Amino acid sequence: MQERRAEPRMLCADLIQVSWTDESGRQHEAVANLEDISHSGACLQLDVPIPEQTLLHLSHPKLEVAGRVRYCIFRDTGFFLGIQFEPGYAWSERRFRPKHMLDPRSLFGRSGRGGSGSRGGAVQ
Repeated sequence: MQERRAEPRMLCADLIQVSWTDESGRQHEAVANLEDISHSGACLQLDVPIPEQTLLHLSHPKLEVAGRVRYCIFRDTGFFLGIQFEPGYAWSERRFRPKHMLDPRSLFGRSGRGGSGSRGGAVQ
């Protein structure tokens, strides 16, 4: 399957604190597993569903970002949420490097498509 994202996602495994306000105004907090991260978004795994477009605050000792839920789907072990960071928020590997981080492009060359890509990402 061809990757449609404009930027690479780094696979990772780390715990992150998540907080949000539901439609009735109640505050919620949970610990989520950070599954992957990029400059503009992340994928989280939680035990509870969160509606699309909900504003979340993600906290870690070296990371503070806000983002909106783009999707929430249940898969075998929990709910997976796609998060798009709000304008003015971005992830930088220099500031926060999640545990067990892996660039999947390193498995298939720099393009991430199983070979050399048209963006000059081939490994020589």
